[in-house]
Amino acid sequence: MIKNFRKLFLPAIAVIAGHFADVQACTSAIISAELNPAGRPILWKHRDTSATDNKVEYIAPTDSTLGYVALFNADDKQLREAWMGMNEAGFAVMNTASYNLKDDKVKQKDMDKEGLVMTEALKRCRTVGDFAHLLDSLPRPMGVEANFGVIDAYGDGAFFETNNHSYIRFNLKDAKDGMLVRTNYSHAGRPNEGYGFVREANAECLLDPYAERKEVTPELLTETLSRTFYHDGKKEDFTLSENKALYDQDFIPRYKSTATIAIEGCQPIPKDSVADPDVMKEQFIMWTGLGYPPVSRIRAVRCSEEGVDPDLRGSLPNGHSRLGDEAVRKRDEIFKLKGKKPFIDMTKLYNNSGSGYAQQAIKENHLTYQRESEKRDELLHVAASEQ
Repeated sequence: MIKNFRKLFLPAIAVIAGHFADVQACTSAIISAELNPAGRPILWKHRDTSATDNKVEYIAPTDSTLGYVALFNADDKQLREAWMGMNEAGFAVMNTASYNLKDDKVKQKDMDKEGLVMTEALKRCRTVGDFAHLLDSLPRPMGVEANFGVIDAYGDGAFFETNNHSYIRFNLKDAKDGMLVRTNYSHAGRPNEGYGFVREANAECLLDPYAERKEVTPELLTETLSRTFYHDGKKEDFTLSENKALYDQDFIPRYKSTATIAIEGCQPIPKDSVADPDVMKEQFIMWTGLGYPPVSRIRAVRCSEEGVDPDLRGSLPNGHSRLGDEAVRKRDEIFKLKGKKPFIDMTKLYNNSGSGYAQQAIKENHLTYQRESEKRDELLHVAASEQ
């Protein structure tokens, strides 16, 4: 990772980024199996978007497509655009928007097709290599400017920094510290353009000590990174500040953050084997928090009809989900708008009495992680004993 280069520019970029609050953004990471004590790769996305409301739905397989589960915008009635998901073959995909890759004059109305690409990938891809072949086969211009992150059942992972005509592939196995982090610029793109430089440094700083100890877990990603108000440009963590008016700028959690999801794969299977859909449905877990991440409640999603918690589904009017709406209501209690600038009342998230929304959620979610991980590991143990 090019940490030293980025940090030279963090103070200037932090000032600039504050004037671009409306860009589509996300913070993401791919974690190798070696860094997770459970021996499973992880694909994480902290989603930032103007589409406030999300849902999770399962799409059954057909004669020609794989079954999959994915995150969709609430108003996507036809489930056309997946914004993160996994399928029954043990393949998972997500994206972050990039703002330094586009090198053509394709009109904006012909862009933003990332969700369509990821839907196609979930229907057809089994491996990281399959995703490369999919990108190679798509008609040009593809209508995308994005960092696509993928993992598979074999333990492979990669970011594909992709524009309308080409892509650069960054393989997880080549990452010297076992992880890849991306926000809203591409490492292969034009230097000093794009957004999210501070957020990327935030994520790396928070991850580094755990990566060194090989203790990176989905719980760390959703419960620490997505709920921590550390600012690397200022070298300060405001999480426990008891601040009633913290300016919402350059933290991983933002006013427009709408989900935190960590897909935890299986323990890598041999390269010469074929992923068993029944095993993948048991062993892949999409740890999902909908709505504003600092207050969201995590549910363990699996790739099956019964594997999606009803409170994550778009069963409410306008395709809203119950847990998503709950988190949005809490977010609206936390934020105060002064002109166009959002300020956070941190005491409603974290306080000395332990009654903050984030504190309550973290306690509940820890039990969810513990219960669902034990259930998954027991199934793996039973399967191994039967062989």
